[in-house]
Amino acid sequence: MDIASLVSGIAGLFWVGFIALFAFVVYRSMRGQKIRNGISYIITLGIVAVVLTSVSAGIVFINPEERGVVISAIQAGGVRTEPLQPGLSWVVPFVERVERYGISKQTYTMSIAVSEGAISGDDSIAARTSDGQQVYVDASVIYAIDPAEVVNVHITWQNRYSTDLIRAISRGVIRDAVSQYSIEEVYSLKREELSKRMADTMRAKLEANGLVLDDFVLRNITFSPEYAASVEQKQIAEQQAQQAKFVVEQRKQEADQAREEAKGKADAVVTAAEGQALARVIEAEAEAEALELIAEVLSQNPNLLTYQYITKLSPNIEVMLLPNDNSFLFPLPEINSGSYNVPVPAE
Repeated sequence: MDIASLVSGIAGLFWVGFIALFAFVVYRSMRGQKIRNGISYIITLGIVAVVLTSVSAGIVFINPEERGVVISAIQAGGVRTEPLQPGLSWVVPFVERVERYGISKQTYTMSIAVSEGAISGDDSIAARTSDGQQVYVDASVIYAIDPAEVVNVHITWQNRYSTDLIRAISRGVIRDAVSQYSIEEVYSLKREELSKRMADTMRAKLEANGLVLDDFVLRNITFSPEYAASVEQKQIAEQQAQQAKFVVEQRKQEADQAREEAKGKADAVVTAAEGQALARVIEAEAEAEALELIAEVLSQNPNLLTYQYITKLSPNIEVMLLPNDNSFLFPLPEINSGSYNVPVPAE
């Protein structure tokens, strides 16, 4: 409780005592019972009550988040030029009064949601883009009264600044800014630039009227049902195109992979064929060299061929050797257990 309220409360108690004492004295007087010094007590209480009432009417306590505008019947223009600062101040009782204005930050919201905005119901701002599309904008204006401009705000707007100034200016600024951009720029390409443009314009207009813009929040942009449907269809088409592109790339990668695999297999077959051909060439060359060597040996020793023939005969074949001038081979008559019979010529 501030001192002004305390003094006002004490003054109220004295007025209650004054009235009660006055009624008591009158009552005793009507019964013929006079109270000694009763009138003096009544006058004293009355004077103290009037003084305390006057003091309480003249003492003003301004809170830190407030500024006071003094409405004066003795000042030129009917108002003091300087606002009251936080703390105790004095005004002329019964001639001047104080209007309090909060200088804390305030928020004014305009929203399509029924219960979000300052006004119940759909309070979004309908605006048209440069290409004729209609959009609905939700926005919040965070602002405060400039402490040095409180008197001017009171003179110009009184307590109507939130509805008559903030609401009107913001709706006009939003519509004007949206009209400078196309629909695609509003919802994607230049949304940040649009928000900054609105904030800069709002700041200048509010400063001209004694208010300070803390922030301008472009909360949401809603499109007409027709355009929203077209945007959705466009997004679906873009997603399908991206999916088709992905499938094409995947098929291309698969084809490249299959091509590389086929190339690898072909290279392997070629390499194997070349290896086989080279092996055959080497083998043929070796055979040719062997034949040349055999021919050279046979030319030097013709009987080697006969020897090779004999050594290659099967062990089961029994033969006898004849002189080299006989070209025939005859089987042995009989060979049993390492012995043989020589035929005896007839007599």
